[in-house]
Amino acid sequence: MNIGEKIKNIRKLQNISMNYLAKKAEVSQANLSRIENGQQQPTFDTINRIITALGYNLNDFFATSSNEEPPDTTQLLHSIRKLNVEQKQALQSFLEEMLK
Repeated sequence: MNIGEKIKNIRKLQNISMNYLAKKAEVSQANLSRIENGQQQPTFDTINRIITALGYNLNDFFATSSNEEPPDTTQLLHSIRKLNVEQKQALQSFLEEMLK
């Protein structure tokens, strides 16, 4: 999966429109469309703005390859990283109960 496909998958998982993401990342919708469809290679600055607009930092975005985790799992991991210690403990307890 290329960068554009990954951006598109995350955007869709977050139910964000292309127009909304383009405005938030300060890129044109046409450029975002070309990036998502692999027709244009974005600059580093553009990638950074798009990733930031999606709520990621560069490390999180590139941490896992698409071959390692499906996009929905990647999104869950991203959300979990935002939790504080108490929230993570509560989630762990919930998951342990759920999996019994």
